[in-house]
Amino acid sequence: MHFTLRQMQVFSAIARLESVSRAAESLSLSQSATSTSLAELERQSGCLLFDRAGKRLALNALGQQLLPQAVALLDQARAIEDLLNGKSGFGSLAVGATLTIGNYLATLLIGGFMQRHPDCRVKLHVHNTAHIVQQIAQHDLDLGLIEGACQHPDLIVEPWVEDELVVFCAPQHPLASRGIVDLDELAREAWILREQGSGTRLAFDQAMRHRPGRLNVRLELEHTEAIKRAVESGLGISCISRLALRDAFRRGSLVPVDTPQLDLSRQFSFIWHSHKYQTAAMREFLEQCRALTYGVRRSDEIILPPIA
Repeated sequence: MHFTLRQMQVFSAIARLESVSRAAESLSLSQSATSTSLAELERQSGCLLFDRAGKRLALNALGQQLLPQAVALLDQARAIEDLLNGKSGFGSLAVGATLTIGNYLATLLIGGFMQRHPDCRVKLHVHNTAHIVQQIAQHDLDLGLIEGACQHPDLIVEPWVEDELVVFCAPQHPLASRGIVDLDELAREAWILREQGSGTRLAFDQAMRHRPGRLNVRLELEHTEAIKRAVESGLGISCISRLALRDAFRRGSLVPVDTPQLDLSRQFSFIWHSHKYQTAAMREFLEQCRALTYGVRRSDEIILPPIA
C-alpha cells in the first residue's frame, strides 16, 4: 500500500481547512511536516489532489472523490484503535441539530447518551437546516437531525418523526377568538418569522405559497424562544413547531390560530454522508433517537420534561 493513515489524516485536514498552516495547527504538526506529507502522497500516487491559488488549496475533482473515502477510512481506523486499547468504541460523536430539534430534543438525547457512555466525547452543534446540511457534506459533523428538506446528492436522508407547524398569537390578539382564519386575513397581519435557510421558514413559505400578495414580515429571528417572546409582547403573529409551543399553549401565554387552509405538516429526519462510516457511537445514538419516538404519531406527543 503506497499511502499511510497519517497522509490521509493530513490530506483530510487540508481539504477541510483549505490551508496547510491551519491543518498543521489542527494536527499539532509543523507546517514543514504537513507539506511534506501531502507532497509525498501526491508523488506516490502520481496525481495532484488540490488546485493551488496562492496559499489557498482547493480540492480538485480527484481530491473531491478521495475525501469521503479518506474520512471513512480514518473513522474506521479510530474505531480499531479504540478496540485495541480496550475502549468501547464510543470515542467521539459530533451531532448537528436544527434549532427546534436542538432546543427541545437533542440536548435530552445527548444527555442520556453521555450518561451511558461517559468516556465518549460528544459535540452538539445547533444551527439552521442549510448550515447543518453543509457541515455534514463537508464531513465536519457525523450526523444531522434536521427539520427541513435536504436534497444534497451526497447525503443519506432517513425520516424520523412527523412534526407540525402551527400559527399562533398572543391571547389578547384579535385572531385569538376569531375561530377559523383564512389566507386573506393572515396576509394582512404582521409576522415574526424564522430566518431564511431554516427548515421552519422553508415549510412555512411552502404552505403560504398561494397567499394573496406579500406578507408583512416585521421581524426575522434565529431563535424560537425569541419569536415566542415577541409574539407574547403583541408585536405580531408567527408560525413555528407545535413541539416548541406545547407548554406555552398549556399555560395560555400563547394560543393557536385555526388555519385549516394551510398544510403545515413536515418531517424530522436524520442525515449523514453517504460515504460516512457509521461508528458504534453513531449507531447507538440513532437507536436512542428512534426509541424516543417509538409509537409516537407526532413530535409534540413525545414525553419530555416540562419546557419553561
